[in-house]
Amino acid sequence: MSTHFQTAVRSNVSHKTRREAIDRLVSEGERRNLALLVEMGGLRGEFRRRALEGLAECNASELLEELAEDTTVDPSLRRRAATLS
Repeated sequence: MSTHFQTAVRSNVSHKTRREAIDRLVSEGERRNLALLVEMGGLRGEFRRRALEGLAECNASELLEELAEDTTVDPSLRRRAATLS
């Protein structure tokens, strides 16, 4: 796991730091780590949605399609993934 991913999931970081870490994952094209963030139940929705948007920016349509079909992912996130794929 990358340092940015670890920062994004760490519980004792500020919202700003978490957002910046997710943005770094996007800029570095870390598609798999972004998909993991979407799947994680412990993160607030805003961060999971940002990870979804990041996957779209990285042209990760195959991962977005997988997330759209994954019944363990929150339904609103699945709908958004389907829209973005």
